[in-house]
Amino acid sequence: MIIAEIQVAPSPAGTPDDPHAHVEAAIAVLQASGLRYEVGALGTTLEGDADAVWATLRAAHEAMLAAGATSGISHLKVASVDRTMDSLTTKFR
Repeated sequence: MIIAEIQVAPSPAGTPDDPHAHVEAAIAVLQASGLRYEVGALGTTLEGDADAVWATLRAAHEAMLAAGATSGISHLKVASVDRTMDSLTTKFR
């Protein structure tokens, strides 16, 4: 089990009609992954089997570019833990 957070930073961020289109393309990959995820203001956290999480992180980065970003950086945080997202945040909610 790993917990990861990804923040994609595409350039440009989107299109004139949809200013966040490239970010939303990455989020769509996370939504379709079947993994537990939570979208936050500055990134999205997900958890699951290590292979599935790593593959999803890569797919999200690639989706940002495929959506039309000419370049992009994905900021990642990855933790190999025996805890869940809920166990780390419940106390604060």
